[in-house]
Amino acid sequence: MTLPLLAFEHCTVRYLGQVLFSDLSLRIEAGQHWALVGPSGAGKSTLLATLAGRYVLTGAASYPLLAAAPPGPPDPFFSWRKRVALVGPQAAFRASNHLGQLYYQQRYNAAAAEEMPTVREYLTAIPAPAGTVAWPYARAVETLRLSHLQEERLIKLSNGETQRLRLAAALLRQPRLLLLDAPLTGLDVATRAWFDEFLADVAASGITLVLATAAEEIPTIITHVAVLAGQRIVQTLPRANFQPAQLAGESLPAPLDADELRALASTAGPDAPGSADPLIELRNVTVRYGDKVVLDNLSWTVRPGERWALTGPNGAGKSTLLSLLNGDNPQAYGKDITLFGRRRGTGESIWDIKRHLGYVSPELLHYFPGQLTGRQVVETGFTDKLVRAATTPAQRALATRWLRVLHLEGRADQPLRQLPASQQRLVLVARALVKSPPLLLLDEPGQGLDAGQLAHFRAVLDALCQATSVAVVYVSHYARELPVSLTRALRLNAGVGTVEELSLTPEFKTL
Repeated sequence: MTLPLLAFEHCTVRYLGQVLFSDLSLRIEAGQHWALVGPSGAGKSTLLATLAGRYVLTGAASYPLLAAAPPGPPDPFFSWRKRVALVGPQAAFRASNHLGQLYYQQRYNAAAAEEMPTVREYLTAIPAPAGTVAWPYARAVETLRLSHLQEERLIKLSNGETQRLRLAAALLRQPRLLLLDAPLTGLDVATRAWFDEFLADVAASGITLVLATAAEEIPTIITHVAVLAGQRIVQTLPRANFQPAQLAGESLPAPLDADELRALASTAGPDAPGSADPLIELRNVTVRYGDKVVLDNLSWTVRPGERWALTGPNGAGKSTLLSLLNGDNPQAYGKDITLFGRRRGTGESIWDIKRHLGYVSPELLHYFPGQLTGRQVVETGFTDKLVRAATTPAQRALATRWLRVLHLEGRADQPLRQLPASQQRLVLVARALVKSPPLLLLDEPGQGLDAGQLAHFRAVLDALCQATSVAVVYVSHYARELPVSLTRALRLNAGVGTVEELSLTPEFKTL
């Protein structure tokens, strides 16, 4: 029998005294590539971190091929962990001086953004092993389509560009085992299609792949599947024998409390706009950074009760547009933009804008203080700030009710960063809804949700749209994710916007 990369037999995994896995058995051979599937909270991310050596493991665990030192000069500090790279669901960048505290609006402030390293600076700082390497800098940058972004500041990258950067960084570490947690998150249709070819290239270089993914998005290169549920591996099987329908019963949508949702919808603030006047008006708006035009002569109007899909490829300008609407981008002051009946630059503060909208974005998760619980993060929605809020008993009760509607009450008092990624994103949804705003800006709110969670979230949003005149701008790269309440679409491509009626048919695919 050939030696495996690693083998666990009846192991126990612990972290800070808590048992994360018991009776864990898994064997990964050279030439195999594994997908980890299962509902949210099943333990996929925990298993990846275990494979990376992040937790205490007891029992029969061995790493025969990983523990074999690579060719080249002897490394007195060699460990099998150096041959493993884990790309998690969130980035953790620091300022160039390693001291600066990042803040959410920094990417839109040209002077402050200069504190962040460029793509080139970030990647060239990764120490390369001695000797011949499979992934030199030039190959990694070209393969991950980062050549034209090498002088871009990290904080300026789109979600998809950031994901490609982190993959390049992992390859520059020359791993033998590459672990990917939800690697398709934030990637547009074209990039997802390219991703299959990329993984084949990685596998051909001698790297073994293990990735956590949705059952319906398993890449072609995958040879084996591990099905998880309840922090256990319940089944392992060859890819050819796996059918996504096997998991259908594992992620059924939870029942919707329609009466409670209607009651919560009636709690809109007394100053919520109630007329048919536009909530958003952009007239011939152009945004550029240096020579790069991000939005090009864009005109767009959103009125109460309108529900929009905002679509376009990575780097099309979607995040920049949202930053103009939620008050974060200082370039809004020099543009013809009216928000909630008030022209930008007429003395309003960003808090005057934010009080009328609820905002969800995957990037927000990077900026909350680490000690905040899920409940405390929801309560920050009343102040629109990213630090713990001073709230009233009535506000705290309202936050609890929204957590209950989204089936989060059982985890609400855990630190946000200890929750599964899908529950972290649902906490942000509750934060956006807690003050019943007239406008919701939802930037990829379905990222990381399993099928049941996504179906429940869509039902909540559709019921809210049916019961109120809330306006919605919903960003997604997945047509199947869009709620049926959406009726119009603004497509961005290289900063140019096109408005069209939205038809959620199989033909509506190019998001």
